[in-house]
Amino acid sequence: MGSITVIGLGPGDFGLITIDSWERMKNAQHLYFRTEKHPTVPMIKERGISFTSYDSFYEGADSFEALYDAIAKDLVKKAATEDLVYAVPGSPMVAEKTVVLLREYCQQENIKLDIQPGMSFVEVLYSKLGIDPIDGMTIIDAEDFDQLPVDMPTGLVITQVYSPQIASDTKLSLMEVFPDEYPITYIHKLGMPDESIRAIELYELDRQPDIDYLTSLYIPPFKSKDEFDITPLKDIVHTLRSPGGCPWDIAQTHESIRTNLIEETYEVLEAIELQDYHLLCEELGDLLLQVVFHARMAEETGAFSMQEVIDEATEKLVRRHPHIFGDVQASDAGAAVMAWESIKKKEKKDRDSVLDGVPMGLPALMSAQKLQHKAAKVGFDWDEIAPVWDKIKEEVEELKEAQLEGDPKHIEEELGDVLFTVVNLARFLKVDSELALMNTNRKFTKRFHFVEKKVKESGKKWSEFTLNELDELWNAAK
Repeated sequence: MGSITVIGLGPGDFGLITIDSWERMKNAQHLYFRTEKHPTVPMIKERGISFTSYDSFYEGADSFEALYDAIAKDLVKKAATEDLVYAVPGSPMVAEKTVVLLREYCQQENIKLDIQPGMSFVEVLYSKLGIDPIDGMTIIDAEDFDQLPVDMPTGLVITQVYSPQIASDTKLSLMEVFPDEYPITYIHKLGMPDESIRAIELYELDRQPDIDYLTSLYIPPFKSKDEFDITPLKDIVHTLRSPGGCPWDIAQTHESIRTNLIEETYEVLEAIELQDYHLLCEELGDLLLQVVFHARMAEETGAFSMQEVIDEATEKLVRRHPHIFGDVQASDAGAAVMAWESIKKKEKKDRDSVLDGVPMGLPALMSAQKLQHKAAKVGFDWDEIAPVWDKIKEEVEELKEAQLEGDPKHIEEELGDVLFTVVNLARFLKVDSELALMNTNRKFTKRFHFVEKKVKESGKKWSEFTLNELDELWNAAK
């Protein structure tokens, strides 16, 4: 049984080969190079060193993955009967896949593997580009973009950019993460007398005239988006509520500001309706402030913290999406809803009534729609919409009768029945009754403002207009 010793040829300059690597090359009975395409090879040959290269493997390989695997397996096969030295470009420990594979295969075949340290192109790169390695560095082969993270917190070095085609593929892969004009550093013949290190924009990568096996790239650190951080908002609320903070904020309780939460929610809905995304961003911030404020007040009493609010929401989403985070299958949106409802039912075992779970503070229309929806889930519902229309007519007639009777309480009761039935109609029509009425309120406000403007422009008082004249202005507003 033989052995394999792996050495490095350094980053390019002959003087950067370690003395140990040179001595092992001179004394090797069986010396193999991964490739002859390395700047030190001519000088190694001049000094009488003979070796066998694996360049012929490159021609028959379908991919670099298959190439490296074939080389590693061939070395292991040879090592069954001989002690050999295997030389790779740069350092054996930096971006060298054949060495990674040799570790695995030699262990399987019980072959001794000795990997010697060597100088890599990374040390030269640090020096040439003025990069401090303490800031971190990601080194990746041009063929390995499936391992490229979405957000790149460190600088990125890409090796093995062998050809214009690989450069083009590399560019397209990078453009999925980086802007087209993102500044990168093109590196050719690093550490050699005729090295070229130049700044280019990403889209220019495959247009470079000197792309070959000595081409590498450096991409500066980049994040596609800022990380979400709620800490500044939490800190401000904490300051406002602390001794010496704002007297009004300190005086608030969950009960005193509960209506603020409703108001901010409706302002968010209005921003959505207006499709004003600048306003929506602002209103979502106001709504988030309410959540943080309530969480802070709870934290002060030891009830729960903001982190617990986030954790509970996260855990609930995971728990209620077993078709995403578990082994439950959901072929469409309907199946996903069924899975959600099934898990929700298990979580709410303490509910005695089908109608439990509708908050008392909901607006009346929204509450009615939720109550009807819950009742419908157990079969307490019409099968079609026609009886709903009939029910509306029935309730309107009962309201008329109540009006004739003149009993205010009875009128209120019957009017409520009419509204409840109209909400039921909205549910059958798949319309949110709360939003529908909200939109009508806005439409009324807009048209009334038009009429109001015309009245002011006329110089007359409201009382000087007939109802027909005002109605004409109203129609004009449409």
